[in-house]
Amino acid sequence: MSITAEAIAPCSKCGTQHKITIYRSINTAENPEIKEKLKDGSLFVWECPECHQKNLAKYEILYHDPEKKIMIWLLPSGDLPESQMNAIRNHTEAMGNYILRRVGDTGSLMEKVLIFDAGLDDAVIEMCKYVTKTELAGKAANPSQAEEIKNAAFHFFRMEGDGDNRFITLIYPADNRMQSVNIGYNVYEDCAGILQRNPDIIPTGPFPAIDSGWIYSIMK
Repeated sequence: MSITAEAIAPCSKCGTQHKITIYRSINTAENPEIKEKLKDGSLFVWECPECHQKNLAKYEILYHDPEKKIMIWLLPSGDLPESQMNAIRNHTEAMGNYILRRVGDTGSLMEKVLIFDAGLDDAVIEMCKYVTKTELAGKAANPSQAEEIKNAAFHFFRMEGDGDNRFITLIYPADNRMQSVNIGYNVYEDCAGILQRNPDIIPTGPFPAIDSGWIYSIMK
């Protein structure tokens, strides 16, 4: 069941405080329409009735896809007590093996949902990002451009094509605009092979964070 609550939020433009509805949890089987709002980002946007400024609401939410057996916990303010995470993990293990993840911002939550909806592994995608970023930085026209690429946040956008012709599109900011790069599915398969041969590098425990911080910690 999806659970809502009320919160007080200040407008980023006029400072007026308003009561807004937030989601504490989302069950995609019961409320697929809410999932679509999450994927396009509109779930976290509210408009100030005074000045009509659109604001981003930052709050904790537990995303639950019972069909794919996925739970993603968005914790913008930090970690929850490990005892609480363990309790939920034990509950999901009783229902069958779940994929559990923790993210710190709405963009990362949206990306995780897109990755899993595409039938891909998020740990493999993080390695694909690292490999692609390193390759692009190596081909940069100058050191400044290379540094910009190295510091850019790469995100999964979509997968297209069929069979061996599949490719994955990643996006990242550079030169004051959003750039995109396509990588062949063979890159994904190569990265998946590396992780399969080295399963100990994938973090375990309650709701692990599989992100750029993780991939850089093992690739440095």
